Amino acid sequence: MTLTKAQIIDAIPEKLGISRKKSVEVVETLLEIIKRQMENGEDVLISGFGKFCIKDKKARRGRNPATGSDMMLDKRRVVVFRCSKLLRDKINKS
Repeated sequence: MTLTKAQIIDAIPEKLGISRKKSVEVVETLLEIIKRQMENGEDVLISGFGKFCIKDKKARRGRNPATGSDMMLDKRRVVVFRCSKLLRDKINKS
């Protein structure tokens, strides 16, 4: 099962006793801050959770899976998530 933004928004009022409207505002603001940092090429570190890193990929040769023909893939930036040791240990505890 995937946790959605709507589910996060609904869980915050239950935990903190704030309005759903305020919860929406908090989540949207947090996501905007994270997006803005990454748009500027900055990493985002959330202690105890992990780090979102921006990596530059060079242009490279690829293959069109539908036709099998060779093609050049443009250079691009990708987001990589590196989970913290704390989170990794909790995930692997079972």
